[in-house]
Formats: sequence, C-alpha cells, structure tokens
Amino acid sequence: QVTLVESGGGLVQPGGSLRLACEVHGFSLDFYSIGWFRQTPGKEREGVGRIGTSDSTYYADSVKGRFTVSKDDDKNTVYLQMNSLTPEDTAVYYCARARPGGFVWSLSASDFAYWGQGTQVTVSS
Repeated sequence: QVTLVESGGGLVQPGGSLRLACEVHGFSLDFYSIGWFRQTPGKEREGVGRIGTSDSTYYADSVKGRFTVSKDDDKNTVYLQMNSLTPEDTAVYYCARARPGGFVWSLSASDFAYWGQGTQVTVSS
C-alpha cells in the first residue's frame, strides 16, 4: 500500500527555519519523484519543489534560494528544508508522489498522485 506521511510542521518566527519530512511506504524513491506542495484556505494547491530519482531538484520561484528538497533513500524519506521563513509561507504542506511519465520539472498538482495528510506550518511572531 502506497502511503506518504509528513511530519515536522509547527510554529516558527519570521526569519526562522523548519525542516519537514515525508516518509514514504509501499514504493521506492529509486523509481518515483516526490513533490512538496502547500495550500492555504481558499487557494489552489501550490507546488513548492520536487526531487527526482537522480536527485535533481526543481523549485517554485517563490521559494528558490530559501527552500531545499533532499532525500535519504535508505530511510525512504524526503525532506523540505525551509529557511528565511515569512508569514506568506504559512500553509498546510503536503508531499506527493509524481505520476509516471510526466515532465520531470512539473510542479502541477495534477501530475501527482498519492498525497500525504499534510502538516501545518505557521510563521508568526
């Protein structure tokens, strides 16, 4: 059974850092890309970044230079390191498995299936 479980969310002050983790089960990171997304009430889910099977990474312009996606294949876990956080980064963050055959740089939610339950990140003083 394919599952993805996010963890690491919480409350952080502006300018602070947070690392999210996405533990995957039922498949290997050797064969599937993983994406990170975020969503706030009333808005569409926004792609933040993704990591491919060969560790190639792609980021949304809004987080480029501040967020980093990495993975540990042995732990079946993908990470999202978030630095220089601002209140605009407040959202529920999700990880998802990419559908086979899509563009390797895509951050469109429709190109991903099997989503985690999400973890709340709140940036506030």
